[in-house]
Amino acid sequence: MEIRYLTPDDLDAVFDMRKRSFGLLSASQGESWRMAIRPVLAEGRYLGAFDGTRLTAAARLRGFTQWWHGRPQPMAGIAGVTVNPEDRGRGVGGQIMRAIVARAAELGDAVSALYPATTPLYRSVGYEHAGAQHLATIPAEALRTIRPSGEVKLRRMGPADAAEVVAVLHRVHGAGRASGPISWDERTWALWLAEPDDFLYLADDGYVVYRWDGENIRVDNQVAGSEATARALWSLVGTSSSVAEHVTAAVAPDDPVLWLLRERSKEKVTLVRWMFRVIDLAAAVERRGYPGGVTLSAAVEVDDPLRPGNTGRWRLEIAEGRGTATRVEAGDGPRLTVNALSALYAGVPTTTLRRAGLMSGDDRHDDALDAAFAARPYMLDYF
Repeated sequence: MEIRYLTPDDLDAVFDMRKRSFGLLSASQGESWRMAIRPVLAEGRYLGAFDGTRLTAAARLRGFTQWWHGRPQPMAGIAGVTVNPEDRGRGVGGQIMRAIVARAAELGDAVSALYPATTPLYRSVGYEHAGAQHLATIPAEALRTIRPSGEVKLRRMGPADAAEVVAVLHRVHGAGRASGPISWDERTWALWLAEPDDFLYLADDGYVVYRWDGENIRVDNQVAGSEATARALWSLVGTSSSVAEHVTAAVAPDDPVLWLLRERSKEKVTLVRWMFRVIDLAAAVERRGYPGGVTLSAAVEVDDPLRPGNTGRWRLEIAEGRGTATRVEAGDGPRLTVNALSALYAGVPTTTLRRAGLMSGDDRHDDALDAAFAARPYMLDYF
């Protein structure tokens, strides 16, 4: 089995495999897919596994920015993992995933995330469940009753506003000490902002992307850095209540909109789970943000069969919102699989990890580890 970078000549085979794995695309969706893929090919971010000249599997590596406690870092978003039906069960999926993790490391990404179609494959290469995309269903009338406070200038936006959207995301997620959300690069944002059926509005410290979903409304993306902007954007969506009965919105688990509503009782929230992996332990610890009032000095022992550079004993030092990981020869501390390390990094409590059999050994520093890596990770985007 040969694994290599895909080229434009391979796109027809990839497209055929994609429809066999994920279903049909319309002609316009297919063209949008090809437009988004072509730049990725040139960057060596799409890998294929070949049996002779026949494509058997493929996986794409998307370049994102991801925030952890308000601090941004590059993140490898794994998508489009496909295996031809006739090649499933032969271990091809594991081979392509091991290659894609190695490629992410070559590109300098210290962390990675993906939305799994199946857990065992990704868990076998070090990914672990970490967070979710929260899709809340809200009565449209409830949003209409949110009253704007103060004058917020909203304007329609388009592809030329991609850089401003990215800048807004950096300001809002940084100030909000967010964990988990991502941003596409400017090039990809420009593509999404050109979608003719989306309604796009921009403020100085926020924006909203929404569209009709049958007779209801779907909010794909909304961020706001202030109460006034949150009220302005959500009440704008609520103006559709004369037609739409419900609004389904991707929100943070503690999104302010849930406190702006006049009434709350039963709520329907669908969680679309994503998985996470630490690729470069030392770089990932250094690039992450941490609560400013937390200090930690603890030794941990990590086992990462796929990335031997992560395996061994490490001393984690965290203070004043910054962290380092340094190799040590000895030290009494907990033992973690790379899955456990990845989950801990994303805020999964040590108690959970121990009871799941992912973490063992000395528990003296468990409270401090929980405090340092505390997070409620979420994403607004599906990829």
